[in-house]
Amino acid sequence: MTRTLRALGASLVLATVAAPAALAASAAPAPVKSLRVYVLDCGTIDVADISQFSPGVNVGKHKKLTDTCYLIAHPKGTLVWDTGLPDALAEKKDGMDMGKSYHLKRDRTLASQIKAIGYDPLQVTYLGISHMHFDHIGNVGLFPKSTLLMQKEEYASAFGPDAAKYGNDPKTYPTLKDNPVQELTGDHDVFGDGSVVIKRAIGHTPGHQSLFLKLPKTGNVVLSGDLAHFTENWANRRVPSFNYDKELSVKAMNEMGDFLKANKAVLWIQHDYEQNAQIKHAPAFIE
Repeated sequence: MTRTLRALGASLVLATVAAPAALAASAAPAPVKSLRVYVLDCGTIDVADISQFSPGVNVGKHKKLTDTCYLIAHPKGTLVWDTGLPDALAEKKDGMDMGKSYHLKRDRTLASQIKAIGYDPLQVTYLGISHMHFDHIGNVGLFPKSTLLMQKEEYASAFGPDAAKYGNDPKTYPTLKDNPVQELTGDHDVFGDGSVVIKRAIGHTPGHQSLFLKLPKTGNVVLSGDLAHFTENWANRRVPSFNYDKELSVKAMNEMGDFLKANKAVLWIQHDYEQNAQIKHAPAFIE
């Protein structure tokens, strides 16, 4: 999957990363009084054989995955979590086939969705990337001034000398190197009050991370990243064939399971099409 998505980057990413150069910052919206999250549509991925996500199970079965991004508004600033498939894909009405395994599609751009809720990508405070797989970084070029929050191992896998070893190609995310960056070595309290906490969850990639939100009305939620791709795999602790480390992946899932119980939190699985359909999307927000 990583190689397939990397190939897509060569054809689409330049249209995405070039966009900010033509943008002028507009007035920022008034700070919110309490934490809220906007759930954003960042595309779909039709998988011809879902067994690559759970080796030996569901062989030959088709499954549709969603690709979800989020804008978190806090009284002290904003955080965009993951940026999905490239906005340039929205210009292809019928989407794009990648070999015989995947069909990728975007109906709406991330840029237009963020504009519709009154925010300017050039004024987003933080950019949180769960990991560097292409379906999570397709629009990083929209946020050149945001401070990048990333585990140090993931940053090294993206920009270090062995980037290709991890399926990464810096040519597909050229602007990200210029972002201010805070390399993390564990969990990180983004705004200092415990309401938005990055959780280290290594296994899917060398520096994978998830995001904990303490929403004032909805309660506690964890945004999964790719800790699991859909509910069945999460429940059975199944590890995709392309994960960086199987043992660490299972360890991360078990640790997150304990964390969810201890904090009475719900896991929002970012690629789970069925679960995602039940969650309110932007322009509405969730508190």
